[in-house]
Amino acid sequence: MQVSENSHDDFLFIDDSDEDEIIPLSSNDTWQVLIVDDDPEIHSVTQLALSDLVVLGRRLEYLHAYSGKDACQLIEANPDIVLVLLDVVMETDDAGLHVIKHVRDTLGRKDIRIVLRTGQPGYAPEESVIKEYDINDYKTKTELTRRKLVTTVFAAIRSFQQIATVNNNRIGLEKIVSGATELSSKLSLLSYSESVLSQLKILISDDISAVFCARGQGIINNADDLSFYVLAQVGYEDNLINQKVDALHDDQASKQVKGCFLQQEHTYLNGSLNLYVAKGDYRAVIHVKLVNPLTDIQTQLLDVFLTGVAVGYENVHLFQKLTNAAYKDSLTGLPNRLEFVHLLDHFAQSDCNNTVAALIDINHFSDINDALGQDIGNKLLTAVGNRMQSMDWDCQFARVGADVFGIIGSTDHLTPDSLIALFHQPFTAGEQHLPINACFGLCTKEHAKGSGVQVLNQINIALNIAKKNRLEHFAYYHSDIEDQMQWRLNMIRQLRHDFANNCLELWYQPQLSLKTGQVIGAEALLRWRTVDGKFISPAVFIPLAEYSGLIIEIGDFVIDQACKQLKALEGKFSDLSISVNVSIPQFRQANFVNNIINTITEYNIQPSKLELEITESILMDEPQIIIDALAKLKAQGISIALDDFGTGFSSLSYLQKLPLNRLKVDRAFITDINEKGQSVIAETIINLGKKMNLKVIAEGVENIAQQERLIELGCNEVQGFYYAKPMPKSQFLHFLKSHN
Repeated sequence: MQVSENSHDDFLFIDDSDEDEIIPLSSNDTWQVLIVDDDPEIHSVTQLALSDLVVLGRRLEYLHAYSGKDACQLIEANPDIVLVLLDVVMETDDAGLHVIKHVRDTLGRKDIRIVLRTGQPGYAPEESVIKEYDINDYKTKTELTRRKLVTTVFAAIRSFQQIATVNNNRIGLEKIVSGATELSSKLSLLSYSESVLSQLKILISDDISAVFCARGQGIINNADDLSFYVLAQVGYEDNLINQKVDALHDDQASKQVKGCFLQQEHTYLNGSLNLYVAKGDYRAVIHVKLVNPLTDIQTQLLDVFLTGVAVGYENVHLFQKLTNAAYKDSLTGLPNRLEFVHLLDHFAQSDCNNTVAALIDINHFSDINDALGQDIGNKLLTAVGNRMQSMDWDCQFARVGADVFGIIGSTDHLTPDSLIALFHQPFTAGEQHLPINACFGLCTKEHAKGSGVQVLNQINIALNIAKKNRLEHFAYYHSDIEDQMQWRLNMIRQLRHDFANNCLELWYQPQLSLKTGQVIGAEALLRWRTVDGKFISPAVFIPLAEYSGLIIEIGDFVIDQACKQLKALEGKFSDLSISVNVSIPQFRQANFVNNIINTITEYNIQPSKLELEITESILMDEPQIIIDALAKLKAQGISIALDDFGTGFSSLSYLQKLPLNRLKVDRAFITDINEKGQSVIAETIINLGKKMNLKVIAEGVENIAQQERLIELGCNEVQGFYYAKPMPKSQFLHFLKSHN
């Protein structure tokens, strides 16, 4: 709507202003002011009235709209507009109010200041409308002298600047809070430093170049000096990371970093900003090259941001220490067992099939610790770790146990030969030069199954097999091994169950005199009949019983049943003896001798009727313990027999020390005894027994020819299938009645 002709447009030229309203110009920036009015003369006189005005160091720049619709489009297209001088009545009576609604609600511009002007007081908005739409001022055109217009504009622009400052601070603080959340998620110095520089770009400018620097000692691997190193960078080359700051080839930057660190305060020199980060014992410097000077708001926000950065820098150091404590071995500096499990996780899940994982177990390390002391032992372990890391194998190493190391690498490098070669040369531990060797368990990627814990268990299985291998000191894991272990565990479980339910029993194989043909005794042999009536071979379950420790209880059971049978034979078959086999785990029991004596006493039988059979192989373990135990038993009248003589590895010197009553010729020397030239060993054993005043019994006799040859050689006694197979107690008694 056009302004009425009787309006007084010259009110704007009334000189009621003071000279001090004009502020000296201090910037080339301007304030954009939008004049909205359907009367072109209002535009002209308003601009003329404000033509020489400078507000807060800036001149005014004018934009013009002649309708509410044009005003909305201009405001939407010009985000730098700070003030709108808005007519209420234009194409419609409330066109100005529609502009306000569009600015506040549709565009969401809460910062633009709006001054309503009207030439028709009757169209003034209600007070509630002014409050609802945040209208900065409302004037009738007749009220606006030049002084009042200047005052209104000045107040509106100052209000805009205050709102803008608050908004900028709010946005900056939001960036800091958001950045702090991101920084708190960084758990390594490298990622933390990179994130700090990324946040600086957001706070300052994308155009900055910056480096995050700290002294290398204790931070950079293999750096033990106090030189400054680059932990992160933006705007420079990536190969600067973990390099000395001198690698920037910028003497000014190097000098400023060192100066800032020594002065312990922020410095701003020659367009470069040096930020001092310090918290507790942890200090760093961030060197920033600026394109434009910092604003006051940026400076204030940086102060807030750096406070959080310093706290986070200390925290990430502390977290690194906790991580090292949790995942690193304190002695060697290698990853520990927990970290090795994580490495094995990656190993098992990787697509690289040309890799292998291994465990290295130092042989007899406890002997070195006991003999030379723990300090030498620790130095030896450190030396082993250092030698492994010195190999150009590109492998991952760890210490997973007291004297056990882990290693993951290429199958080209990690072979049994290369691992054995690690121990060809002695290791220096203090003043000691120690030659050592080790056992190795290996698992290729092909056979690695499941998680890292499962793979570690698989390698450990291979290592245990290697320890038991007397010829080779290494073993590879394969799935059959685990199947065998599962079978063994199931068998042991079943053996325990069946033994508790009396499924084990003694069978007896008769022993005869070659001279008289009479039964002189029997060997008690253990049999395991499962609940389904099947028999498990002693060659299968006796090793399982020894492995599981159940052999102790089973051994006591055998002694008890043999003594019970001897008691039952008294009277008609009082001259018979029964021999039982004993194993090395039984001898290791402190009460082994007393248990046997107590059992004999309990059943009130003659001690000489019970014979204990030992094999040469058990003498290899702890011969003196066995000899001492046998001497005590022999002193009680118990008979002692040496089984499998000639098949073991013991020396003849032990034969003289053993308190024996009888030698047994193994079946291996009986099978071909009647063939030409095949009876030499049997003959030697028989003659040796005679010279030592020992009875000699041959086992495994299966035909008349073997018997005849043994008679020729002067053997005393025999047993074997030719005479009788092992049989249950009831059949044994029937056999005795029919033969004796």
